[in-house]
Amino acid sequence: MKVVVISGSPRENANTEIMMKHVVEYVKQKDVELKFINLSEGGFEYYRGWVDDYNEKTLQAAKDITDADVWLVGTPIYNSMFSAALKNLFEFINYKETAGKTAGLAIIASSTIGFTDVQTLLLQLMSYFRVITNPTPVFVTADKMEDGKIIDEDVKSRLNQMVDKTLELAKSN
Repeated sequence: MKVVVISGSPRENANTEIMMKHVVEYVKQKDVELKFINLSEGGFEYYRGWVDDYNEKTLQAAKDITDADVWLVGTPIYNSMFSAALKNLFEFINYKETAGKTAGLAIIASSTIGFTDVQTLLLQLMSYFRVITNPTPVFVTADKMEDGKIIDEDVKSRLNQMVDKTLELAKSN
C-alpha cells in the first residue's frame, strides 16, 4: 500500500508541519510505502494550466499523490479556509485517476471555531476526486504545540487513530 502524507502549510516550522511529521513517524511503523510532501519546503510551483514546463518537485508531488492509495492530509485554517498552497497542489491532480483512494484529515487552528467549516470544504475536495474519506478527522488547536512538539498525548493518540482507521478503511476497499 502506498501512503502520502501532506503537510499543507507553506509556513516554515508551522504547527501543521509538526503535526504531520508526527503522522509520518507513526506511519513509518506500518508496512507501507511512504512519501511525505511538506509544502513549507518551498519550490512548489503555482498551477498555470495544463502546460509541461513545471519543475520536477511539483510534478513529483503530483505523481506521488496520484500514485498513493492513501492520502493523509493536514492543513491549517487560514481565514476560514484550508491553505491556498494545499488547494494549489491539488490543481495538479487529475480526478480521473483518483477514484477509490482513501483519505484521512487533520486540521489545526488557533481556536476551535471553523473546524467543521474547513472539514466540509476538504470533504468536498475529496469528493471531487472521488476519494473515500475517513469520517473521523482530527481537530487540533495550536495550544497543543510548544517548542516544535505536540505536548498533548491525546492529540498524538487521535492522530495515530486517524492513521489506523484510514489504513483500515483503505484495506477494506
